[in-house]
Amino acid sequence: MRVTPLAINDVFLLEPKVFGDERGFFFESFNQQQFEQAIGRAVTFVQDNHSRSVKGVLRGLHYQIEQPQGKLVRVVQGEVFDVAVDLRRHSATFGKWVGAHLSAENKHQLWVPEGFAHGFVVLSETAEFLYKTTDYYAPAHERCVIWNDPQINIQWPIELPPSLSAKDKEGKNLAEADVFS
Repeated sequence: MRVTPLAINDVFLLEPKVFGDERGFFFESFNQQQFEQAIGRAVTFVQDNHSRSVKGVLRGLHYQIEQPQGKLVRVVQGEVFDVAVDLRRHSATFGKWVGAHLSAENKHQLWVPEGFAHGFVVLSETAEFLYKTTDYYAPAHERCVIWNDPQINIQWPIELPPSLSAKDKEGKNLAEADVFS
């Protein structure tokens, strides 16, 4: 597995070794020992999630202010642009973002640690998105930063306005959002 630290500390792009031939391919999508070595700490995943979305759907920017979730994300069908936003107030990169193209073809994964908001936009006709979390879903602690906050200024690779859930339309600007100490 090739591990690339991104521009914000603690966020990593993971590229598995893929073995393929005319019959198809094989790769380890997760190995606890290699993953922990890559990110430099022990992690326990407690939940796996799977979503399917159509082109132009933007999900995010989600996080839980209590019971924060680290997320290991990947795409098994289609392509998305995936984003992590640093919400750790005392971090040198507070309010900054990093993004990566994740697809079934490239098989890349993104590690989004606790203390970050996470979101993605679907670039293909459909996309199936899988992710592991380090804590359970806790609706009472769920928060959302608006996808187009001018202070964060994410450069989403889309031309048309995205399709948003009612919850995501109500996201707060970073200046008004609950953040991590």
